[in-house]
Amino acid sequence: MSTIVKIVNKSPHALPAYATAGSSGVDIRAHLEQPIIIAPLERVLVPTGLFFEMPEHLEAQVRPRSGLAIKQGLTCLNTPGTIDADFRGEVKVILINLSNEAQTIQDGDRIAQVVFQQVEKVVFEQVEQLNETVRGAGGFGHTGKH
Repeated sequence: MSTIVKIVNKSPHALPAYATAGSSGVDIRAHLEQPIIIAPLERVLVPTGLFFEMPEHLEAQVRPRSGLAIKQGLTCLNTPGTIDADFRGEVKVILINLSNEAQTIQDGDRIAQVVFQQVEKVVFEQVEQLNETVRGAGGFGHTGKH
């Protein structure tokens, strides 16, 4: 059974779709009046022309596309970017150019993927202390190199 997500598409591009039966995400495309040139280390906000209406139990996660990252050095910042169920604005993607050359985004280019996930709501219970574990308060790199 599939969950219905309502979508408004103000771009001339096809609706996002799963590329294969095993795909987790759908590709989303740039909706541009003119190409965007992204200089090395520059960040840009790229519109898609897409607007979602999701049930309250979902979020949409905007994630990088591996091909764009390896071939052009372009990736998403704020990854995964969360689109909350109550957001009704246009889906936009923050791209950064991590390559040494300027990169161009054209109208219709696949710029990111969106994965829809269930959201678990929690209730906080304030306590005086937490149960002990083997790890304890060990943080980044606390288990060593190997």
